[in-house]
Amino acid sequence: MTSEKKEGTPEQRNRMLQALEELLEITPTDVESAMGQVAQCVIELTRADKVDVFLFEPPTTSLVAVGTSDSPLGRKQKALGLDRLPLANGGRTVEVFQTGKTWHHPRQEEDPGELVGIKQGLGVRSHIGVLIEVGAKPRGVLDVQSRTPDFFSTDDVRFLETVARWVGVVTHRVELNEALTKAALEQGRRTAAEELITVLAHDMGNHLTPLRIRLELLHRRAAREKAAPYLRDVEAAEQSLKALSQLISDLMDVGRLEQGLFTLQQYPVDLVALAEEVARVASTPGKEVQLTGVQELVAQADQARLRQALANLVANAQKYSPAGIPVNVDVNRQQREDGVWALVSVKDQGPGIAPEVMPRLFERFSKGPGSKGLGLGLYLVRSIAEAHGGTLTVQSELGKGALFVLALPLIEE
Repeated sequence: MTSEKKEGTPEQRNRMLQALEELLEITPTDVESAMGQVAQCVIELTRADKVDVFLFEPPTTSLVAVGTSDSPLGRKQKALGLDRLPLANGGRTVEVFQTGKTWHHPRQEEDPGELVGIKQGLGVRSHIGVLIEVGAKPRGVLDVQSRTPDFFSTDDVRFLETVARWVGVVTHRVELNEALTKAALEQGRRTAAEELITVLAHDMGNHLTPLRIRLELLHRRAAREKAAPYLRDVEAAEQSLKALSQLISDLMDVGRLEQGLFTLQQYPVDLVALAEEVARVASTPGKEVQLTGVQELVAQADQARLRQALANLVANAQKYSPAGIPVNVDVNRQQREDGVWALVSVKDQGPGIAPEVMPRLFERFSKGPGSKGLGLGLYLVRSIAEAHGGTLTVQSELGKGALFVLALPLIEE
């Protein structure tokens, strides 16, 4: 290394400015390729033996070299598995990430706090590590290393601190672009699926009417002829047809919601009587539904839509409840700062909802592991609640079931 580099000559400063300009021109769509360009840009300027952009990976609590310079030492690092640094293993790079303080050591082989693999496996002698922040939060470390002792100057340290700030900006920009691209693709897929399903649901609905009429004729004939086996088969077919009709209705409602055509016909509705009706219809041997709460609670609402919402919640609870353990429906009122609210709660004793499913539980076509539905029920229930000015919330803990609460504002006379 020449003395010119250590003193920070005009030539070096010009190269630094050039490098920063190159960093600003990085426009890839993914973080890995962006950080690869950053590492290559920095190694060409500093003439180091290796440059890494480490970013923190929460699932493994490790710093991962998402960008490494294309150099012999960079390739050796990967071969030795030193491109992943678990925080638990320590070392100076991890220390920079945890403390936020820049590390500079001109003779790394004398440092007892460095990993043996860095000192002996890679033969690193000079080392600069600088924290990378994204959105004012620690995200990784810019690591620059050389096999030559006393290779880096204080000017190099200042420059790399500046570069690290720009790396944070680049990382943030690329991640935002990735998120926007992913969101656009997801929205495109959803739109196409919704259009296809709405058309399909409409066409299927046209075929159900003649099928329903035919089953009614068969039902009457079987009843008239007292043909018990045929009567059971017809009744089973009618139940399947009813379920298919409900599915088509749900699909059509999704289309109406997206097109702004979902309307309500609101009249005084006794929520307790409605809950009793839903519980009575839904209860079957081994899958009972129990009702608790007040004796009467009247709300201004669309009775058909509320019945649809409550039936969906009860059916969902029955699906996950163990046999012999009833689903509990509770109807009560609650005084809040903004007035009186009706609370219709549905509680099951099932396995609970996995934490990773919770954030998208009420999204269209979202469903948990093992679910055989289309993932529309809870989306529709929440939409019906919101159309009434209310809310749908959920509380759940693995192994302890789930509690859904449909809350509706009441107009007190």
